[in-house]
Amino acid sequence: MNLHEYQGKSILKEFGVVVPESIIIENSENAVAAATEISEKTGTNTWAVKAQIHAGGRGKGGGVKIAKSLEEVKEYADAILGMTLITPQTGEKGKLVRKVLIEQGVYYPGESEPAEYYMSVLLNRETGRNIIMYSPQGGMSIEEVAEETPELIFKEEVDPKVGLQGYQCRKVAFNLGLSGNAFKAMTKFVVSLYRAYEGCDASLFEINPVLKTTDDKIYAADAKVTLDDNALYRHKHYAEMRDITEEDPTEVEASEVDLNYVKLDGNVGCMVNGAGLAMATMDIIKLSGGEPANFLDVGGTADAERVEKGFRIILKDQNVKAILLNIFGGIVRCDKVAQGVVAAYQNIGNIEVPIIVRLQGTNSQEAKKIIDDSGLKVESVILLKEAAAKVTEVLAN
Repeated sequence: MNLHEYQGKSILKEFGVVVPESIIIENSENAVAAATEISEKTGTNTWAVKAQIHAGGRGKGGGVKIAKSLEEVKEYADAILGMTLITPQTGEKGKLVRKVLIEQGVYYPGESEPAEYYMSVLLNRETGRNIIMYSPQGGMSIEEVAEETPELIFKEEVDPKVGLQGYQCRKVAFNLGLSGNAFKAMTKFVVSLYRAYEGCDASLFEINPVLKTTDDKIYAADAKVTLDDNALYRHKHYAEMRDITEEDPTEVEASEVDLNYVKLDGNVGCMVNGAGLAMATMDIIKLSGGEPANFLDVGGTADAERVEKGFRIILKDQNVKAILLNIFGGIVRCDKVAQGVVAAYQNIGNIEVPIIVRLQGTNSQEAKKIIDDSGLKVESVILLKEAAAKVTEVLAN
C-alpha cells in the first residue's frame, strides 16, 4: 500500500526521525492559516507547498513550490490544488491533486544551500536481507546516479540475526562525508529510519532528499513509503491511511470482492487461479502475439459468483479484444467453474468479445461438456498450445 508524503512523514516522526513541521490542507483558503501556524512554531519565513499524489517527480511537473511570503503560499496552493499533475511516473493522464502539504522551509535564506543525500531501506530479495542504500547525490533520480556515477551508490546489508549495528550507522555518516554534530545526527537518523521501516512492516522507505542544513540538522525532506499489504492486519491504524482515490477504480472494485487484479495495457484479458498460472498465462498471450490486459487471480474458490465478478471487471476495459480463462482444478472443481462461466455469460449478456476457456484437473471432462453443450460463443480447449492458437486466431480476426 502506497502512502502520501505527509502520511509517511507521520510514521517517521513516530519513530524519532526528524521531519519538518507541516500541515495538510484540502482547501486553499486554509493555506495562510497553516503557514502562519508553522511559522509560529518554527520561526520560519519560507514554506514548501507540495502536491500530494502517489507519484515521484512532482517538482518537475510544477507540484512543488517554495513560498517566501504568505501571499505566495496562497497563490501556490490555489494553483496546485485541483490541478492535474503530470510527472514521469503518472503517465500522460496525470493525477488530480486533492491535497497539498504546507511545510516548514528548511532552506535558510541568505545562507549556502543545504547538502542533499539519498537514502532508502528495502529488502534485497537475492539475499533475503534488508539493505540501506544511500548516496551523497541526493535530490535527483537514484537511477540517474546509478547509471552515471555508480561509485556513489553505497549499501549496508543488515544481518537479521543481529539487526542494524552501530558501526554500520557510523559508516553511512562517514561515506556521506559528515563530521562533528552532523555525523552524530546522521547516525541517529539512520537508526530511527531503520526502526520505522521494521516497525511498520514496510516494503520501502525512500527519503530523497535527506537534508543537512547549514546548522548541521538532519531532516527527512521527503518520504516515499510503501507498506506490505500482507502485514496490514497488524497495523489497523496504518490500513486506514489507504487513499483509494489514488488507485485504479477497477483494482479497488476487485479488492473489495477479494480478487487479485492488476490492470495492464494489453488487449487480452486473462482470468486464472494462482499467481504462477497467471504468469504462465500471460506468457502464452505474449507468445500468441497479444498483450495481457490484466492480471486477475480468482484464487482457490473460483465459484460461479467469483467467475462472474471477474468477467464483469475484465469487460470494463475497452481495450480487451478476447478473454482467456485458464483454471487448474485442484481444490476447485472444473465443472463448477464451467457452470460459473455459463451463468456469467447469461447474467451479463451482450458479451461481444470471444472467450477461450481452458479447464484442467478435477472434473475437467465434465467441464468441457458443459461448455460445449451450452450453445454460447465460448471456445473450449485442453492444451496450452491450443489456447495460444485460439488467441492468435481471435486477434487475427
